[in-house]
Amino acid sequence: MLNPDLRVRGIKGLRVVDASVFPKVMAGNTNAPVIMVAEKAADMIKASHG
Repeated sequence: MLNPDLRVRGIKGLRVVDASVFPKVMAGNTNAPVIMVAEKAADMIKASHG
């Protein structure tokens, strides 16, 4: 289970950034949505490290 910051609950320092973060299976190609999640995750990681 992930929190909104893509951190795995109960495991310090671990984030998940792949198609498994989506709540439902998509009917189409997952490439673009996963890239968008990765960009957002990169921004969150940069912001958390100053």
